[in-house]
Amino acid sequence: MAAANAVIRVEGLERVYATGKTEVRALQGVDLVVQPGEMVAIMGASGSGKSTLMNILGCLDRPTAGSYQLDGVRVDGLNRNELADIRNAKLGFVFQGFNLLARTSALENVELPLMYSRRHKGVDTRAAAQASLERVGLAERLDHEPSELSGGQQQRVAIARALVTRPSLLLADEPTGNLDSHTSIEVLALFQELNDTGITMLVVTHEPDIALYTKRVVELRDGRVIRDEAVRDRRVAAEDLGAATPLALAS
Repeated sequence: MAAANAVIRVEGLERVYATGKTEVRALQGVDLVVQPGEMVAIMGASGSGKSTLMNILGCLDRPTAGSYQLDGVRVDGLNRNELADIRNAKLGFVFQGFNLLARTSALENVELPLMYSRRHKGVDTRAAAQASLERVGLAERLDHEPSELSGGQQQRVAIARALVTRPSLLLADEPTGNLDSHTSIEVLALFQELNDTGITMLVVTHEPDIALYTKRVVELRDGRVIRDEAVRDRRVAAEDLGAATPLALAS
């Protein structure tokens, strides 16, 4: 696919934090291109710069230098309100801690991004949220609150919430960090199936085993990319679960 159509295009990205008289160079000249339909793991030890990179790619922070294009739109240099607009329009987030509202149903949790989005005025938010929950296999859990769901089910609600706005890019920050190994593979199976439908994904993880379920690994050290390569012997989560057939997903 032509590079011009890249979902992410980062060139010479730098991020410097000032702490008193000390400067911390969190990113030092990062280049990264992610094409539509890729599933990329961002790896690195604590202090490598992966969280800083994720925050910039997620339009939660701005680089000190360098350029960033998201789905063809130049976003470095945008002000806070402009960043919020493009974040709502083009990005979906999945976090380690789920970040669901307590005493609020799964359906209502998934509806929230649509209710705060100017792009989706006039949309039947309930129908869209229900379709998104059905897509992740939770059609029978619409009225359940987070406390009534398992950890894996809560993460599926979070994924449905991230998908409901039909983002260009799904960003997952340590999405299996609070899950046991079996449930982690269930979530990775869902990620792989969603990716197979064409959804572009970035997965931040410090676990090499998790990265094996993606298609490409980008590793950072001291704010620089030290490895960027395709995953060899990629693992298929559905096979590891011993599933006869993958979870059926709505189109």
